[in-house]
Amino acid sequence: MAQTITVQEPRALTQLATGRYLDTGTVAAYTFTLGFKPRYIHLINNTSRDEAFWIEGMAAASANKRVAAGTGTLITSNGITVSNTGFTFGLDTDLNVTNEQVSFVALA
Repeated sequence: MAQTITVQEPRALTQLATGRYLDTGTVAAYTFTLGFKPRYIHLINNTSRDEAFWIEGMAAASANKRVAAGTGTLITSNGITVSNTGFTFGLDTDLNVTNEQVSFVALA
């Protein structure tokens, strides 16, 4: 079994962003501009308690998702896509829901 591990010293992990998003209209993909390229993103739907996370190296539009009922899955579309300045949160129907607030933490 092969392992690839990248170790970063604490001083190299200095960028952190947190935020919230509430879509009160038609649900759409939403882009968060952070000013840096995240290496880890964790999203939580505060209403349903469903959550997803993306770790550097995962494919665009993907995420590991866990719904409040306890089931987990790897989503391969409508998930999280990272850019050099932030990320886009796709149209996953468990997480991105009209009138439900989503909170996130992004680390670089």
